[in-house]
Amino acid sequence: MAKSNQFDSAALNTLTPDTKIVGDIESIGDIRFDGTLEGNLVSKGKVVLGGNAKVKGRVECKVADISGLVEGTVVATELVSLQKTAKVYGEIHMSKLSVEPGAVFTGNCKMSSEKAPVQSKNTNAK
Repeated sequence: MAKSNQFDSAALNTLTPDTKIVGDIESIGDIRFDGTLEGNLVSKGKVVLGGNAKVKGRVECKVADISGLVEGTVVATELVSLQKTAKVYGEIHMSKLSVEPGAVFTGNCKMSSEKAPVQSKNTNAK
């Protein structure tokens, strides 16, 4: 039997409410985050931000399901779902958007079937 280096797509990364991270998180699989993050969260799969989640930074993924707080930019190649407890202050780029009554969104929104461009961290233009 040959070994496989394939990632188990059924695997789920979970970070609990008592987790605080200053820095970036990268995952090739789905991730559920319920803690505090000052940085960027990048996943090739689905990102679930639970009701206790507080993210100050950029979230990039395929599908974003948000129940907590995001101050920054959310980029999803497919769907962004804002649950009734969600609060997003910043920008959202996605193909499809679902907003439950009670969700708060203040900022700019761009809906496109194309993947949103990744923004450069270097803002010093010459």
